[in-house]
Order: sequence, then structure tokens, then C-alpha cells
Amino acid sequence: AADWGNILMQIWMIRLLRHWNYGKKNVIDKCMRNCYLSRNYKGVDGAGNKAKTDIEQIMESNGFVNVGLRQTRYTNSILAFLATLAGVLKLPFSLRKGDRLVVQYPLKKYFTLVCQLAHCKGAKVVVVIHDLGSFRRKKLTVAQEIHRLGHADYIIAHNSRMKQWLLDNGCKVPLGVLEIFDYLSETTASSHLVPSQPYGVVYAGALNPRKNTFLYEVGNYVHSYKFNLYGNGFDLEKAQGKEHFNCKGFVRSDELIATAEGDFGLVWDGFSVDACTGNFGEYLKYNNPHKTSLYIRCELPVIIWDQAALSDFVRSNGIGICISSLAELDTILSSLTPAQYAKMKQNTVEISKRLSQGYYITKALSEVAF
Repeated sequence: AADWGNILMQIWMIRLLRHWNYGKKNVIDKCMRNCYLSRNYKGVDGAGNKAKTDIEQIMESNGFVNVGLRQTRYTNSILAFLATLAGVLKLPFSLRKGDRLVVQYPLKKYFTLVCQLAHCKGAKVVVVIHDLGSFRRKKLTVAQEIHRLGHADYIIAHNSRMKQWLLDNGCKVPLGVLEIFDYLSETTASSHLVPSQPYGVVYAGALNPRKNTFLYEVGNYVHSYKFNLYGNGFDLEKAQGKEHFNCKGFVRSDELIATAEGDFGLVWDGFSVDACTGNFGEYLKYNNPHKTSLYIRCELPVIIWDQAALSDFVRSNGIGICISSLAELDTILSSLTPAQYAKMKQNTVEISKRLSQGYYITKALSEVAF
């Protein structure tokens, strides 16, 4: 019944706009506006919502107009649903012909409707991808995802590898790339150029075994460094080489930026120390993990799988180490000189400044071309 209600609402709204359209069907607003649609976010502790609210804040600071309702953060499911729905219903009455509307994807059941409403108003739709449902969660088939994204007029993919995946799978929409997610925070890192001995490697996030099985085996390969784990769900007693782990518990991101203890941030997922495997691990070949941006804001050079999409960014900007296996990390860190670390650290500080200013999404949006 809920699906039929949604379909009927879409048909009604589109017909209304086609026949009414404010009585200005042939009038073109000479002043094109950059717009976005805010919605409800159930808190911003999760990486996805943090990235989306940051982008909204950056767009607002750059003069973008919110054509929905004000941003809300209701945790109650009914209030959250109603707040987002109300914003979507307001959209066609706020957009003008010639506007450029930025939509953050996915937008659950509303994405197609929002695109159709925008097109009925004569606006163009720019999509910023946060997650692809056809990867980890298998919410959509690849064909369904490409079809859905086809409603956009321009798409900003995470990186060049995700862009190529979209092209290879039949996407016909013009594509740009973000490079990396920005990360806003008033907190500043406690910078230190001299690394600790032994090196400390930070790993932050949800530490459940389903996503981070490798943590229980990697201790067998650790001799010259230690892990500092930030998050909940890790069972230290089941880990190999448990003496190499310091469990710090959950720390909010702003606090982590100021207090992170370590010299590197690790980007790794899956079951194996030899490669990033499973749905989460394979996704690293195409996505931009938000924790990478958090590490950089902590001014921690990054250790990342050399097949991960973001390894290109890490390598080209000199902000970390790309490895094929965690088994080789001990040897690499043992041979790292203080001068080499200091250079990586300096480069990381510079990229951190960019992330704090919204440099990458601002650049990507400035390059939109239909």
C-alpha cells in the first residue's frame, strides 16, 4: 500500500506541475541559481550523514539555495519520514526554470521523484554519489542502479575508478569526480612531526568481526608497531598478538581529531591480511571511505591497500603508504626514515587544511558541465 501511495503521489505531482507550473510555462528565469535539497538526518555520528551535512554546509556557505525545508535531525522514524517528505513536496514550489539542483545520492524512495519534479520545473539535476546500493548491501542490481542514476543530468563520482565503473556499466550521464570527501570540524589536531617509537597505527570505526575479521589475525605479523583501536565491538581476547593492541573505545570524531594517539591511520576492510576481501573489502576498489578523510583531519598519514581507489590520491599527494598486504607493513615501517615520515606528515597537514575548507566538493561543483 505504501508503494502504491508513493507511485500515485508521484503521478499527481508531475501532472500538476505539467499543467500548472505556476502559470509561467514559457517564462525563463534569467538568473540561474545553484540549489540543494536539505532533509532529515538521523544524527551525524555515522560517516554517511556527516559527509552529507558537511556538503550542505559547504554549499550554503557558497551561496547555494535550500529549496527544501530546513535541515532536521529527528531520530524518531515517523518524524524523520515526515520531515523529509515535506521537503520533497516543497521542492517544486521553490525551484525555478534554469536552476541547478544538487541531490545527494542515495535519497531512498524519493530520488526518482525529485529528479522528475526538477525536470518538470525546467531545472537540471547534479547528483553527488555517497553510496552505491549495488555494491555492499546489494539493495539494487547494477542495471537498476544505472537506470536510476540515469535520471540525473550530471553525476559526481567518488573518484576516477568509480567513474570508469559507471561508464563500463552503461552510464550515459556526464561524469565528474570528487577525489576525496571534505571533512568539516572546528577542532584542530595536536600536530607532531616526530613519530612515536614504536609507531602507532590508528584504526577507527565499527570494529565488528563481520567487517574487520583481519584484525584478529594481523597481530601475528606485528613486531615493530602497535595498533590503537577507536571504536566498539573488538574482542581483544580472541585476537592473535593481543599485546600489540590498545583499545581506546568509542571517541566522537571531533574529539578524535584533537586527541588521536598514533602516527598513521589504517584504511583496510574484510577478512584477510593479504588483501581487502568480501563485499566491504571489494568496495574499496571504487569508493572513498570517509574514515580516510577523518585520519587526514587528525593529520595522520594514511596506510591503505594498494588496490583501493583512494590509493591513487594517497600516492599522488604523498600522504601515506600503499601496501599489498598487512604482512609487509612491519618491514616497511622498520625501514621508514624520520625525514620520510616528516614529509608525509607535512603533506597530510596541507591536505587536511583543504578538507577543512570544503575544497574538493567546491571544486567538483565548479566543474559541472551539461
